[in-house]
Amino acid sequence: MRRKKPEDLREWCYPFIFETRLTCDYEILTDELCCHIGVVLSMLPQGFDDIRHDLEQLQPLIYNLNGSVRGKNGIFERDIEWLKARYSHYQQETAGRVTGFVLPRGPAPVPQLHLCRCTGKKIVRMLVRLEQEGRTFDETLPRFANVLANFFFVLTVAIKDRLGTEEVPYISINY
Repeated sequence: MRRKKPEDLREWCYPFIFETRLTCDYEILTDELCCHIGVVLSMLPQGFDDIRHDLEQLQPLIYNLNGSVRGKNGIFERDIEWLKARYSHYQQETAGRVTGFVLPRGPAPVPQLHLCRCTGKKIVRMLVRLEQEGRTFDETLPRFANVLANFFFVLTVAIKDRLGTEEVPYISINY
């Protein structure tokens, strides 16, 4: 049975919610990521102004990423370059702190940023699936989404470093 728009709009949470294509799932994932960032912002300690500013800059870009599959492209080379520069900033700040896998734990908002990282990976995977489904979009989208997932990880390292929290290494028995 194919669902259609209900007469009572209170029973309709999103204009595309009853679509069967993956585009709607992609949009929900990007919306989820933007919400996760809002949670991180609410938990960010005082004095983390550079991180706060970066996350505040990132939220509108996430919504640009959201609409870039169904609508016109809203992620540009300048956005990727900005995000790479911010990634490099935090990576240089924490150089040598992480040399292998670490467990995703620590004080708030570190676990929440790890959820952002995972959602970023889901977005990359959904872009792969959308492409497989025949959807076309600008190559800036998967590039930006990949950098995004890495950016959230380096933010966890920077926050833990600033708070004096140790990383907990994970040694795989599988590889």
